[in-house]
Amino acid sequence: MSGVAAVGGQKQQRLSDLSGTGGAGGGCGRDELRHSDGPWQRAAGGAEAVHALLGPVKSELGTAHEGVVSGTAGLGALAELGAVRESWERRFEAARNECRSLAGKLRDVARAQGGTDEAVRASFAPVAGQRGGR
Repeated sequence: MSGVAAVGGQKQQRLSDLSGTGGAGGGCGRDELRHSDGPWQRAAGGAEAVHALLGPVKSELGTAHEGVVSGTAGLGALAELGAVRESWERRFEAARNECRSLAGKLRDVARAQGGTDEAVRASFAPVAGQRGGR
């Protein structure tokens, strides 16, 4: 991968490497447009971390509610407390599932961008051989 450089463990792609002209826009000498999979991979890692952090929440809520029922017979608030707890458990589980899904989607974007970079480079290959013909 001649046009892909590893910078800090991240793949980066310069537009000039794709065009073979030495710069964006037909040889204007600017190498500013770069793709890096690092931000996508870091975001995916963050989503996975949130997924992991939310894992034990349901059991922690269960532990926190142990013993609440004893000595409170006849209080109508207990039914409401149970409904609120169930609502929070559903919300935490939905957030966990969304984070797991999001992590995969973010990694897919990084892979797709890398594939697009390679496809664009390949599409410029025939033209790059003719650059001296103007």
